[in-house]
Amino acid sequence: MGSVNKPHNVVTLKQASVMAEKGKFAIGSFSPRYTPVIQAVLRAAQRAQSPFICQISQKELERYGITPKEFAEEFYLRLKSENITVPAVLHLDHTKVFAVIEEAIEAGFTSVMIDASEQPLEENIRISREVAAFAHARGVSVEAELGMIGTTDFIETDNDEELYTNPQEAKRFVEETGVDSLAVSVGTAHGVYMVKEPKIDFDRLEAIRSLTPVHLVLHGGSGVPAWMIEKAIRLPQGGISKVNIATDLELALLEALGRKERLTNAELKALPSEALAVGLAAVEATVYEKIAYFLGSQGHAADFAS
Repeated sequence: MGSVNKPHNVVTLKQASVMAEKGKFAIGSFSPRYTPVIQAVLRAAQRAQSPFICQISQKELERYGITPKEFAEEFYLRLKSENITVPAVLHLDHTKVFAVIEEAIEAGFTSVMIDASEQPLEENIRISREVAAFAHARGVSVEAELGMIGTTDFIETDNDEELYTNPQEAKRFVEETGVDSLAVSVGTAHGVYMVKEPKIDFDRLEAIRSLTPVHLVLHGGSGVPAWMIEKAIRLPQGGISKVNIATDLELALLEALGRKERLTNAELKALPSEALAVGLAAVEATVYEKIAYFLGSQGHAADFAS
């Protein structure tokens, strides 16, 4: 996994997902978006004694002015300085450019997502298979997407179109690509739900799960009611193992800072330390709440030692 010397508690997404599915909980994949906010995510997970995923997408890297190397360096620095002992995954979310994936793996990311979901099925399979072969040879897990997950703010993805995942196509996709996790489109969306109500097509989710053993990922976890998430996690044959949460973290940060507009990473780092501390405390509280009351992963760090 790249050239970084990783602590023993840094694992791949596949390792984390196996434990989550076995324990009937989901692991939160939190997007701090700004490098100073990584600290808040780590502190919340440690306090909750929960495994966690720290992630950033290609579009977030571009929008906030960060490189994969900068993000990874801050992640590993904070793991050490905060004495984080719970299982952790460093994940590259929605990415379309192979060079960015290469850069992230070299920087020490233990999981990457190739998003070719806007491509025809055959092309999505071809691209995802190539990335899986490349990453697996370097000990890195791979997530892909089938179907199209809509968005409301265009920070993580480009398109607001939603196309539900076809269960039969999911079976073929997983068999032919060899990916470790699959992000499925079953009704959720990235961003804030302002027009449509959040929903999950549980029948579709169960159909996908019955046809493939791959670990399933729910994107667009911000704003979805807790009972929906819990039901999606606890499907009889195994449900969602990873839930992406990004927008809720940024909303908490901005509200605490008394701001409405997003900042760049450099702008956030330039804030007075007192103001930044208030913002980070709000994010930490939000992450802790999601772990404890949304994902069911609190206290499950110990599962990884057994």
